[in-house]
Amino acid sequence: MLSLLGYGMIVTFMALIMSKRLSPLVALTITPIVFALIGGFGPEMGNMMIDGLKKVAPTAIMVMFAILYFGMMFDTGLFDPIIRTFLKIIKGDPVKAVIFSTLLAGMVSLDGDGSTTYMITVTAMLPLFKRLRLNPLALTCVVILAASVTNLLPWGGPLARAAASLQVDTSDLFIPIIPSMVVGFIGVMALAYFIGLRERSRLGKLVLPHDAEVAAYDEDVTGLPSMSQEDEDLRRPKLFWLNALLTIGLMTALVMELLPLAVLFMVAFSVGLVINYPDMADQRRRIAAHAPTALNQIAIFLAAGILAGILSGTGMVNAMSASFLAMLPDTWGPYMAPITALASIPGTFFMSNDAFYYGVLPVLAKAAEVYGITHAEIGRASLVGQPVHLLSPLVASTYLLCGLAGVEFSDHQKYTMKWAFALSFLIMGAMIATGAFSMVPVK
Repeated sequence: MLSLLGYGMIVTFMALIMSKRLSPLVALTITPIVFALIGGFGPEMGNMMIDGLKKVAPTAIMVMFAILYFGMMFDTGLFDPIIRTFLKIIKGDPVKAVIFSTLLAGMVSLDGDGSTTYMITVTAMLPLFKRLRLNPLALTCVVILAASVTNLLPWGGPLARAAASLQVDTSDLFIPIIPSMVVGFIGVMALAYFIGLRERSRLGKLVLPHDAEVAAYDEDVTGLPSMSQEDEDLRRPKLFWLNALLTIGLMTALVMELLPLAVLFMVAFSVGLVINYPDMADQRRRIAAHAPTALNQIAIFLAAGILAGILSGTGMVNAMSASFLAMLPDTWGPYMAPITALASIPGTFFMSNDAFYYGVLPVLAKAAEVYGITHAEIGRASLVGQPVHLLSPLVASTYLLCGLAGVEFSDHQKYTMKWAFALSFLIMGAMIATGAFSMVPVK
């Protein structure tokens, strides 16, 4: 009975959000409550939900302050000199154009927001691509693949969802996959070099007078002269190195785990806000400017705590994993980590991240427990499919990318899909090689 209730709840939840009848926030909140009441768990349901909320609260706090921090750093213009330098170095070389587009996308996607990444990167680089007559599909390809790697940071959607769903600490998922992320990004850079060479052989190198070229880039590509007065007033060019050191220090502290991730971002955001915007009114405006994005993200994570709490508290997840194990051939069980990694590729393509991480992943993790495979290993393995996931028609931000670049969504899929699969398998291989999860059966 519990197993049927659990699967019914998952199917209902996935159907509601994939058909867009309910938002993920509403579906995550209402669906588990309804099924808990059907199962007769009404009196205990409140405590279950509170337990789930307590476990995901650190992740929600971390995501909120990460969004606020990186949003503030973009406001200060921390990345403006880097973008300008990129464009001056590129000159007329297609190889450099594609490579620096990849670097820019990886840098901008540090805030965990795909839409922001696409808007900034495409706005900066597309005029240059048009000027050099480069294929815009090359731009959308390297941008989305670079973002898929950087999006595995703790404040990005996939890892935060996995942590909330499995109720494990984000650092337990993140630290072991850092080498795999590095390998993955190097792979994207290698792909960018290959695509650049192909474009260079097709078009050659555009040679322009240096001064005119740089002036044109400054005006047409960086967009700085057309910046609104409000945006111009927010820039802090004199504090560039201080902001850069603060950001580098934050990244170092995250890797070294000097403090919990949520606390590190809270401290860094507070320090950065005081340094760049000492006036109280300015501080309120900066928080208010980025609050909608932060609120949307943390609300979903908190709602996921209700789903996880009810799944665990009612015993549904135990019953579901038992029924799943009964269907799974005995010889497959010890390989649950690589099975999860492979399943994440079509799983996150044909369903949303919310549906996969909050609906399917807990069942896989519970089944893997029987074979001594930890939730953290399953969580890391579940991230393998993200490069392919971003090509799913269910991902709204990808339509934005295609719209900004002026390419058809189907053309973008055809051009990028094989490289996305290759990147997923590269990340999977790196995870296995570095011990993020094991390919060998657990003894």
